[in-house]
Amino acid sequence: MTSSFGNLFRLTTFGESHGRAVGVVVDGCPPRLPLTVDEVQHDLDRRRPGQSRLVTQRKESDTVEVLSGLYDGATTGTPLAMVVTNADQRPGAYDHLKDLYRPSHADFTYAAKYGHRDHRGGGRASARETIGRVAAGAVARKLLTVGPDGGQAPVSVVGWVSQVRDITANVEPETVTEADVEVDPTRCPDPQAAAAMTTAIEDARKAGDSLGGIVTVVARGVPAGLGEPVFDKLDADLAKAMLSLPAAKGFEIGSGFAGTTMTGLEHNDPFEPGPDAHHPITTTNYSGGVQGGIANGASIVCRVAFKPTATISSEQKTVTTSGEPTMLAAKGRHDPCVLPRAVPLVESMMLLVLADHWLRQQALDVLGR
Repeated sequence: MTSSFGNLFRLTTFGESHGRAVGVVVDGCPPRLPLTVDEVQHDLDRRRPGQSRLVTQRKESDTVEVLSGLYDGATTGTPLAMVVTNADQRPGAYDHLKDLYRPSHADFTYAAKYGHRDHRGGGRASARETIGRVAAGAVARKLLTVGPDGGQAPVSVVGWVSQVRDITANVEPETVTEADVEVDPTRCPDPQAAAAMTTAIEDARKAGDSLGGIVTVVARGVPAGLGEPVFDKLDADLAKAMLSLPAAKGFEIGSGFAGTTMTGLEHNDPFEPGPDAHHPITTTNYSGGVQGGIANGASIVCRVAFKPTATISSEQKTVTTSGEPTMLAAKGRHDPCVLPRAVPLVESMMLLVLADHWLRQQALDVLGR
């Protein structure tokens, strides 16, 4: 199913960018999980457009409505359905795109696959589809923080903008907090880098251009043992999750590609005694918290590369749906850089993968007893 993700904790998203609404159905969330609508809304507010001058000025409150699966402050165990109405939809603003293909968008590829496409803001290919992921991710965050009946040790997931174009930030993954990240509209907790990023993004907008960069995310407190051997390795599932995000073009975990310049002696993470005989710890974390596809108890650190926003106001060459050459300059509202709004998206995909594997581990532990 192309719009579904996960095994035991499974979500299905629906809706188009300029349709009536977007949303998600979460199946497999355990019952009795304490949850409020405000907790879901918190993460949606971090994703919504119009929150600063650095992002698209589409005016959406992205107010979530829970249709089912939540009663009296707790999940019921039945499908959890959540919907967000598109308030500032302007489908007519895209009429000029009906008969041409925008460079580096999904216009041509959707037409090639389905023989029919929704040209209104990109339809399902729009980043507005990620509202469902973020809503589901908020539920996964609560599951990993308290668990059903309060039985789960806290897992924290924090993402931040670590690079915009060639501007890089210096951030400590083991101590950074969401409060640190939210101080600046760039969502970069390094003040000096954040200032340079702001200037670069604003310059790109003025020039009718766009910028890409990297979001880094850390998951702390993940219990050892999560992940499956061979095809459902934890890092493999994380890679699939992150690369399913709009505009994502690269994924690294731990040392990533930089590990290719190291020797085995340099790269190996030595063990030393931990809190008890069954939980050794590593003195380094080049593995990024995953070894053999299974979490080792160290922090999971990933980086996701996002390409420059494809929608820009400068003129570009393209063709019509009948194959005629033409020129196109984007009109209306768009992000000159997706990075600030991508942070909650990356966090959500990390949370969804961890929640799914945590439930799978609970099932394995029950069967193994």
